[in-house]
Amino acid sequence: MNRFQRSRQRLRQAYQSGRATARAARERHRARAVSRAEEADSPFPAPAYRFAPPVHGGGSTVSRDDSDVPRALRIAAAWSWRLIVIGVVGWALLRLLGTIRVVVVPLLVALLLAALLAPAVSWLLRVGIPRTLATAAVLSTGFAAVVGTLTMVVNEFIAGLPDLSTRAAAGIGQIQDWLRDGPVGLSDGQLNGYVEAGQNWINENSQALTSGAISTAGTVVEVLTGTLLVLFATFFFLRDGDRIWRFLVGMFPSAARWRADDAGRASWLTLVAYVRATVLVAFIDAVGIGVALVLLEVPFAFPLAALVFLGAFIPIVGATLSGAVAVLVALVDSGGVTALAVLGAVIVVQQVEGNVLQPWIMGRAVALHPLPVVLAVTAGVVLDGIFGALIAVPVIAVLNTAVRRLARERPGPPAPVPEAVVVRSTAP
Repeated sequence: MNRFQRSRQRLRQAYQSGRATARAARERHRARAVSRAEEADSPFPAPAYRFAPPVHGGGSTVSRDDSDVPRALRIAAAWSWRLIVIGVVGWALLRLLGTIRVVVVPLLVALLLAALLAPAVSWLLRVGIPRTLATAAVLSTGFAAVVGTLTMVVNEFIAGLPDLSTRAAAGIGQIQDWLRDGPVGLSDGQLNGYVEAGQNWINENSQALTSGAISTAGTVVEVLTGTLLVLFATFFFLRDGDRIWRFLVGMFPSAARWRADDAGRASWLTLVAYVRATVLVAFIDAVGIGVALVLLEVPFAFPLAALVFLGAFIPIVGATLSGAVAVLVALVDSGGVTALAVLGAVIVVQQVEGNVLQPWIMGRAVALHPLPVVLAVTAGVVLDGIFGALIAVPVIAVLNTAVRRLARERPGPPAPVPEAVVVRSTAP
């Protein structure tokens, strides 16, 4: 037998062996299928451990020691160390923000101003004005309006301060007469003792007051630097905000970019709606209380109205404090009857604001329960004073929208359309 015949015989044997192996595999597969069918028809199904033996000690344990610990305690421990890590990271983040507060505060103020001025810039862009020119025009107009308002407030305050000082002295004399001759019945010695105690307190704390004034004067450069940074950041937020946001979204993983972009844009719309609604509500409050002050001939009507406008940006607390200042000025200048009238006007305006303006103007986009609003304002005051109270509610509103958008169930982004493939068929 030559070499060719031996090779042919080997190939035939290999082919027959392969056919036999395939035939045996088909027979085993057919036998398993019949066995499964019989088990399915049987009224006594096979036990679960036939294919997957049970694991003793719980599904999440990694050792025998873990299996001896109750499951509730294991879950509580897992939650505890994760919450501790989150708390430490949050504390470190707050310390970092406090360290660079000189940069963080102007950026946040610039973000609020950008949310306020963005609709005006969008309107100019729709008209056909270039983006840079539209941004510069809106920012210049807003800056001029703020400077003009502050100038009017300061001029009126300086002009009316001597008259108010005279009336305040007379009002204090009337209060002393009432305390001496009225139902309280204080003697001159007691009044003099209280006045002397007040003077002693001022003398003892004069050094602290002076050092505070000196430290305040030392921060003038910091205030000017922050103002320039606010203007600079606001300009670029208005002009290049979309490009900046795309750059930030690009830092996320590819699978999370579309969700981050959706949540961020929805949060921005919430911030814009909140700032616009707050400005409108503050303007209505200032006009209402200002008209009441003018009709009652209370001095400093315009500065007090401006104070009410600024105080309205701090929900609940700001309107109360600014209204209290107006009532105090009316009490010192015009007496108790006028002060009661101003108090009534402030209460009416605040009731209209809380029950009509806030639900109607704010809408559902930024609707928040009063409890988280009060808690946020309180936490903001504790963390960063007036500025913390100012930004607390916008931060809560933005986080509320972002979390809701990220948590809701929705399908993923649309799949890309495949490229068209042209198949040419030839006639037979």
